[in-house]
Amino acid sequence: MTALPDWMLLSASGLSADDYEALPEEVCRRIEIVDGAIVVNPAPRRSHQIFARRLANALEAACGPGLEVSTDVDLRLRDVPLLNRRPDIVVYDSSLPDEFVLRAEHCVLVVELMSPGSVTADRIDKPGEYAAGGIEHFWRIENTDDPEKLRLFRYVLDPTTETYAPAAVHDGPFAVTDPFTLNVDLAGLL
Repeated sequence: MTALPDWMLLSASGLSADDYEALPEEVCRRIEIVDGAIVVNPAPRRSHQIFARRLANALEAACGPGLEVSTDVDLRLRDVPLLNRRPDIVVYDSSLPDEFVLRAEHCVLVVELMSPGSVTADRIDKPGEYAAGGIEHFWRIENTDDPEKLRLFRYVLDPTTETYAPAAVHDGPFAVTDPFTLNVDLAGLL
């Protein structure tokens, strides 16, 4: 039996924001914190990472000045109990200094690429958390039965309910004008 590393041994109140900030960067890259509990995420497959990078590049080219695009970064949704996610792609205010913690109020779009091990988190948990944080746009990308085709589900925040309302579903080329103008073919990013 393998002993748990010290950083995985939690107090009754879970991991705090200060505890998380004290962890080595190589540990933080593969974990999320949900209500103070550590969730270990396996490294995504190469195809997942390639698609995320290509989509992030397309988003970066489209969003223009004032916005920045990052992949696989910490997004602090709540301090107590700590809720820290690592979206596949996030578009946020470029004026945020690098040393500041990225928070929901800085973000305009979060994108999750669903994997077999993240179905519940990507369809239910994360959209609820992102909406509660006030992030206006959420996109989820899923595989289809056709390995050459992906499906994009776009959502927009309904401010009256603080939940996401469906905006559109795309299986191929699509165009959007909000939060910025973008024309992209999902198959072309595979």
